[in-house]
Amino acid sequence: MSKYYGVNEIRTKFLDFFKRKEHYIMKSFSLVPKNDNSLLLINSGMAPLKPYFTGQEKPPKSRVATCQKCIRTGDIENVGKTARHGTFFEMLGNFSFGDYFKREAISWTWEFLTVDMGLDKERLYPSVYLEDDEAFEIWNKEIGIPSHKIYRFGKEDNFWEHGSGPCGPCSEVYYDRGEKYGCHKENCTVGCSCDRYMEVWNNVFTQFNGDGKGNYTELEQKNIDTGMGLERLAVVVQDVGSIFEVDTIKALLDAVADTASTSYNKDPLKDISLRLITDHIRSCTFMISDGIMPQNEGRGYVLRRLLRRAARHGRILGIDKKFLSGLAARVIDMNKEAYPELNDRKDMILKVIAEEEERFYKNIDNGLGILSQMKEELRRSGGKVLDGKDVFKLYDTYGFPYDLTKEILEEDGYVIDEEGFNAEMEKQRKKARDARKGTNYMGADVTVYQKIPADIKSEFTGYDSLKSRGKIITAVSDDEIVQALTVGERGTIITDITPFYATMGGQSSDKGIIYNDEGKFIVEDCIKIQGNKTGHIGYVKEGLLRTGVFVQLEVDAVKREETCKNHSATHLLHKALRNVLGKHVEQAGSLVEADRLRFDFTHFLALTQEELKKVEDEVNTEIRMALDVKTDIMDLDSAKKTGAMALFGEKYAENVRVVSMGDYSKELCGGTHVKNTSDIAAFKIISENGIAAGVRRIEAITSDSVRNYYENIEIMLNEAANELKTTPSNIAERIRGILDELKMIKSENESLKAKLAKESMGDASDRITDIKGIKLISMCVENVEMNELRNLGDGLKEKTQGGVVVLASKVSGNVNLMVMAGDAALKNGADAGKIIKEIAPIVGGGGGGRPNMAQAGGKKS
Repeated sequence: MSKYYGVNEIRTKFLDFFKRKEHYIMKSFSLVPKNDNSLLLINSGMAPLKPYFTGQEKPPKSRVATCQKCIRTGDIENVGKTARHGTFFEMLGNFSFGDYFKREAISWTWEFLTVDMGLDKERLYPSVYLEDDEAFEIWNKEIGIPSHKIYRFGKEDNFWEHGSGPCGPCSEVYYDRGEKYGCHKENCTVGCSCDRYMEVWNNVFTQFNGDGKGNYTELEQKNIDTGMGLERLAVVVQDVGSIFEVDTIKALLDAVADTASTSYNKDPLKDISLRLITDHIRSCTFMISDGIMPQNEGRGYVLRRLLRRAARHGRILGIDKKFLSGLAARVIDMNKEAYPELNDRKDMILKVIAEEEERFYKNIDNGLGILSQMKEELRRSGGKVLDGKDVFKLYDTYGFPYDLTKEILEEDGYVIDEEGFNAEMEKQRKKARDARKGTNYMGADVTVYQKIPADIKSEFTGYDSLKSRGKIITAVSDDEIVQALTVGERGTIITDITPFYATMGGQSSDKGIIYNDEGKFIVEDCIKIQGNKTGHIGYVKEGLLRTGVFVQLEVDAVKREETCKNHSATHLLHKALRNVLGKHVEQAGSLVEADRLRFDFTHFLALTQEELKKVEDEVNTEIRMALDVKTDIMDLDSAKKTGAMALFGEKYAENVRVVSMGDYSKELCGGTHVKNTSDIAAFKIISENGIAAGVRRIEAITSDSVRNYYENIEIMLNEAANELKTTPSNIAERIRGILDELKMIKSENESLKAKLAKESMGDASDRITDIKGIKLISMCVENVEMNELRNLGDGLKEKTQGGVVVLASKVSGNVNLMVMAGDAALKNGADAGKIIKEIAPIVGGGGGGRPNMAQAGGKKS
């Protein structure tokens, strides 16, 4: 029997173990993939390390170990229904980039599992690739595993490859959990699909380069990629039935059960909901902590879907209140030591979840109303099948669960057009797939930049100087690396030293020139290329520029200065927003250019004019305070201890730049800034609007742009004043006078129209007809708007002594219809709403209303 270790202990012991083996311990990367269009979310421990495996970036050390947070949604429909499926998990991994190989990897696997975890050696069964005699020999002769306990599997199970590129055999380790977890078949053994023999470790030996056609050559640099599910290992170590019963997850599941006033393993149907909520709230909490916000597409849609599924199952359990944010708080408390960003973003995480949950409940109520209308239409038409497009609209637009739609319809004898719904779902999936680009074996686009050697780097000197002397080390034209760029040719130049800031962190790139005696290159844009290279994009204006020669690099000083002002202003704006709106405000994106700034932030309501003024005034106050802007370089932990704010979902290096503006603002930032806030001169908010659920956007200007803004307003005011024959200071008073005049003219005009309409109708008594005991007047009048049509109807209704009035009026090419039903008519079964729906199609329109009054409009006269 193994020793008992909690999930958090196992994580710590694994990382400490490989730290002793001289591995560099990297913190978990964000769930949002960086520079990888092939993934929506990080789904494995090696996914964020792809650039190191491909050679596009040099790893911090040749030996690395991580505990990586991951999300997979491929089996989302099975989550909750089984005890083995989940969307969120942590992947433990040790990696070698051209350092150690099979012998060390296998030895450490065995040492950690048997010594550090204390697993019974007799219950452990290694597997190797069918043809990997080397791994077999290591397990057999060096580790001492009897040959009959080492299983050989074929390519499908024990060989990792994905198209062409580096690949290699695998060696997994299985743990026999005992007969109680087995299928009780005679041939149940390692490789059986039951839960008895659980895979706890997988070593991938990347030793070949495959051409995708079955041909392999040995790699000069061989790598190790190890993957081990933390929760799965905890299942084995703690000897429990599933991931939902390991200590931390079980504690969360019990909290869900308490909220629902139930308990686990009592009701199979309730257990489904308990497992689903437990899993989904873990995923959602971690996703939001990495800056993902609920949206209707991409990873934001995944988040929204998970949140809504959890909320829906809360209702199934009978929970009639908002409860998900309380569970998220539990997730944060249980994981904040390993993932401190959870606690840093706690207010934001809880607010996003609470708002989305409330929005979902409103959508459920709205969806019920819309579904009721759809059922009514089916009833009228005699149909029994709800169109798949309608079901998808409920699901996609209103967040109304498919299974709930199906359940409600079946209760009333209707069914869903499942084929049509699936077709709409497939369209959406295709749209998502098309949004991801074609990839190579590592899931990243192969571009000419990736052919540049990884050891080539660019040193940035632009914090201190706008001019530098550097050497051209690479030149790129179109899609190939070249030795030179000639006059008129466009391309990219990479130098060993550069003062040019590449687009990054929301700050737009510098512009300028690169030149020597042989030629001049106009820099229009700068990009960051994998491996810490700066690409200067532009064209050769004069002569030619060759690789291997020295050049002068000069940044456009005016553009840089204006960009710095706007970037520093975003820091002041961020702090002011938190002071005015609350600590839940987090930066969710930015764009800093020379002539403007754009700042996205987390907040759930449009800012009032008063709030906008407070924010703007506070920023301008700090500008006038002439705060010194200071930059310090320190390690990440020290920076956070100083109170420096880190950006939502950003991955930072061990050493970071801390930008402080007096005692007012302190943020981690790699951008360029002014030396004193007074350099910004002035700050003006131009607009504020929502761009996604829970995300607002402010656009603003600074410095000379503010003066230009007010000068343009002054010009427009003078022009308006001239047109109104007044002065700029009297414009408002003049407009009020004109509006009062127009209002009076409009009132007189409507009175005249009403008078003419009444006169054209005459007495109208002779137009009354009797239909089954209900008196009816129907008339057409000219040029009468809907409001006045109602007034006419009230008068005519009296003449019918509570009967029905139907009026039509043609106005500017359109037709207005109005139906009124008096008390007597209502008692006899008349319904204005039903009448209007019958006659509206005659004029090519539609409408509705109450039984006593309804209106419609159309374009056919």
